[in-house]
Amino acid sequence: MRWLRYGGFGLALAVAGCDGERGGVPGNQPVQLQARLESFERCEDLESYIEDTAVLDMRTQLSWQKEMIGGWGRGGPIMEDGAGAPPSAPAAGDSNSGGPGTGKAGPDDYTDTNNQVEGVDEADFVKNDGTRIFVVSGRKLYVHRSWPAASLSALSSVALEGWPREMFLQGNRVVIFSQVALQRDGSTEPQCDAFRGCYTYDMSATKVTVVDVTDLAAPQVQDQLYIPGYYANARRTDSAVRLLLNDSFRWPQNTRWWPEYSEGLWDDEDRLKRELDKLIVQNEKLIREQTLEQWLPKGWRKLPDGSRVEVGYDCRDFFRSNTPAKVGFVTVASLNLDAPGAESTIHRTSLVTDPGEVYANTESLYLASRHWWWWPEDGQKDHTYLHKFDIRTPGSARYVASGVVEGHPLNQFSMDEHEGVLRVATTINTFKEDGDNPWGRTETTNRVVTFREQNGRLVKAGQSEELAKGESIYSARFIGDKGYVVTFRRVDPLFTFDLSDPEHPRKVGELKVPGFSSYIHPLDENHLITVGVHIPENPNEGWQRTVKLSMFDVTDPAHPTEKFTHLVGTTSGWSEALWDHKAFNFFPSKGLLALPFADYVYNGSDYWSGFRSELRVFNVNAATGFTPVGTLSMSDLYRTQNYRDWTWYWTPNVRRSVMADDYVYAITDAGVRVAHVSNLQVPLATTTFETNFSTPYYP
Repeated sequence: MRWLRYGGFGLALAVAGCDGERGGVPGNQPVQLQARLESFERCEDLESYIEDTAVLDMRTQLSWQKEMIGGWGRGGPIMEDGAGAPPSAPAAGDSNSGGPGTGKAGPDDYTDTNNQVEGVDEADFVKNDGTRIFVVSGRKLYVHRSWPAASLSALSSVALEGWPREMFLQGNRVVIFSQVALQRDGSTEPQCDAFRGCYTYDMSATKVTVVDVTDLAAPQVQDQLYIPGYYANARRTDSAVRLLLNDSFRWPQNTRWWPEYSEGLWDDEDRLKRELDKLIVQNEKLIREQTLEQWLPKGWRKLPDGSRVEVGYDCRDFFRSNTPAKVGFVTVASLNLDAPGAESTIHRTSLVTDPGEVYANTESLYLASRHWWWWPEDGQKDHTYLHKFDIRTPGSARYVASGVVEGHPLNQFSMDEHEGVLRVATTINTFKEDGDNPWGRTETTNRVVTFREQNGRLVKAGQSEELAKGESIYSARFIGDKGYVVTFRRVDPLFTFDLSDPEHPRKVGELKVPGFSSYIHPLDENHLITVGVHIPENPNEGWQRTVKLSMFDVTDPAHPTEKFTHLVGTTSGWSEALWDHKAFNFFPSKGLLALPFADYVYNGSDYWSGFRSELRVFNVNAATGFTPVGTLSMSDLYRTQNYRDWTWYWTPNVRRSVMADDYVYAITDAGVRVAHVSNLQVPLATTTFETNFSTPYYP
């Protein structure tokens, strides 16, 4: 049986000093206040640690089952969907520039991926350089010539193996990351027979495909590299790519999480407990019999002739934490694009731990992994371990230091490094027993904490006062020596911080407005623009929530004001920018904001005609606020798609945009459309993509 920690409900509970066992369940694991990573000198040590950690995890799960026999008890288990299975990881030109006959090689200015840190590119499924747009949709890479704008055309496509996720564009190379399902023997082809059909996949690898796009009409695959693990995200600084992978734990094939059924077993508590004890012994034997290569399969490179070259690893590049850890692997894979093909190497720095949030600038990469515990107890608070890596050398990530912070960061924007100081905004959950409620209750508060690196440790330099008790952080942004945090319960307090003295980070102002902001973007030194949701303060009007753009004046940090707001669409509207900052596209040189938007407005006709899929464009000005410029609609592509082909990774909604000089490109998984900003309702050109993904591709 597979158990979820209470974090599945947004609660991560740290434990202080419970070393015994509770009714046969392995005892709580204390928070390690001086966290560090330790490397393995020998492969035998790595194998032993993996097996010891797996045995503890397995014993805990089955011991919990024993404790629950005869009743759930206080704080009973929570079962994942599919309980009983081994753990698995889971998603016409004009006179303006760009028209025909201008002879202009490219736009004067254009927008690219909305990255958190200047100089650090974040992978996305859309990349462009002003004259070319590349889109990963379904199982293909679509290559566009996008300039002149009126001549937008898809010149070619490249079939991709597995489930393509995101990519980078570096010069004439596109580097694509795909999820590839594998059998335990490493093959990508499904194994089928006449009786059971095709077997399910039980492993996964991330495939790195390097495509030379020098000739847009005939792109060529240069390199194909397979690395075990699930793709999480990636960063690029010049030619240095850092790829973050989460590799789920592969339990031995015959590991069992419940006894085989026999008549009367579930009515005899003593007998059922004995059967669970037998399972513990049997499972441990299976775990101890595994080899290191079964725990950690190697990667490989596919050569042009179809043969494979093994890409191994060094056990000394694996780290264990001195903190409690659950079985699983997090890998920072470093790839230097200046050494392509067979000459390139990939360096893996791996942690035996749970995955978490990642933040990176041009010099450092931070991983934040939440503390693992076994059983909740009154007064416990959640903690997060922070691990810093030096990434100044292309092709490697060197471990530097670790630390611990109370609470947990929301996402990458909750972390930032400035002049050597790490700033972290966290929500702190505290578990409280609550009478007869077996799940207890959670109390929340929030805080900003600063850290300095000292002798292999991330040492707390200072912390702010506690903020907004009973609320949680919904967005954060650090800009120079200033910080901004938004929390929410029914209103949206925007907190401003002075971080000029890292030893004394302090809240200097607060503003409450209805709803919340989920992404904060700097407009200029004194103004922020945000996207979020407007929610009326009256709970009875909660159904009237609407996507909202806000502009905050923070000229006086002690007295921030919401200077302008603009509600977008109806109560049925949504935007991918609400949860993915890469969908938020601000063009500073033109003062334009492009927001992908979807809505449903029933018009009394057929169901599908009510859907709206479009790109909303606004002029943004600190003196006038948000002025609608127009809408570039792609609703026709939305409505004509076969909805049965929609998946978690493909949908015909407008998801991204590109702006180049006075032209706006709307991008969906169904195609790309461009229009002049002065006449958005009249498209100049449209490309469409294939929509049939029912047949997997095996190169």
